[in-house]
Amino acid sequence: MNTPYPKPITPAETRIGWIGIGVMGSAMASRLLAAGYSLTIYARSPSKSLHLQSQGAGLADSPFQLAQGSDVVFTMLGHPPDVRQIVLESSGVLDGLRPGGVVVDHTSSHPTLAKQIFAAARQKGCWAVDAPVSGGDIGAREGRLTILAGGDGGVVKWLSPLFEVMGRATYLGGAGCGQSCKIANQITVGANLVGLSEGLVFAERAGLDVKQFLAAVRGGAAGSVAMEIFGERMIGRDFRPGGFAEYMVKDLGMGVNVGEEEGDNVVVLPGAALSKQLFSGMVANGDRKLGTQGVVTVIERINGK
Repeated sequence: MNTPYPKPITPAETRIGWIGIGVMGSAMASRLLAAGYSLTIYARSPSKSLHLQSQGAGLADSPFQLAQGSDVVFTMLGHPPDVRQIVLESSGVLDGLRPGGVVVDHTSSHPTLAKQIFAAARQKGCWAVDAPVSGGDIGAREGRLTILAGGDGGVVKWLSPLFEVMGRATYLGGAGCGQSCKIANQITVGANLVGLSEGLVFAERAGLDVKQFLAAVRGGAAGSVAMEIFGERMIGRDFRPGGFAEYMVKDLGMGVNVGEEEGDNVVVLPGAALSKQLFSGMVANGDRKLGTQGVVTVIERINGK
């Protein structure tokens, strides 16, 4: 079967397709355009792509058309069913992608779906990489994302010029490993955000200056990247999304809501289950589209604030 390498990726020759231009996807696509790559977008609402078109991006009428004219297609969508529809269903990305082409899914999705996409891609001589990211909107804008890649190691290495524009990629193993790593990442981040929220609420109730509290503890064992990114935002009531609360519920659910298909891989995660319930509280309160740092509002409400 054809492979995309050893022909190297270059801005002059490599054609890129991009699907998914929300907060994260838009910033990531913009960085590729700024690096000189030829990029075509598919958007269900074309008007939302005007800012990228002004930077030189083209616009395709369908995922199929976009894939036909692309060597590498990136997807950055909301939920696994969106990925399945755009990539696997009739007239989707894999129907249009030519042999040797690559689809890279940056969506936080399910490991099982990643394996299905990889198998379907290989059947037609293409490749698939599951590469969810961590780092939020700031990391996306500044090209400092952590990219968690699963699939064929050679293909991931071949993609490195593109990944380096957006951040730092780590190869985790075969198809689905990138998604599994992202779920583990979200379990860890969710616990950090809940702990930070409770620390801030406790400090305020104890009469401390919460900014002084952050300054005092950030250099010690309580310090974390989550604190550096979200601490000041929580205090300043800045709940603009880098990642939506509803997506955190989805990601934690993929770790907690296990079924028979996981077999011996079932893991008991009481902390993650509690985190999922607290972020679900944001959704129940009508805050599904706020940033995950808004979980502090749930802790505040529990405490009567």
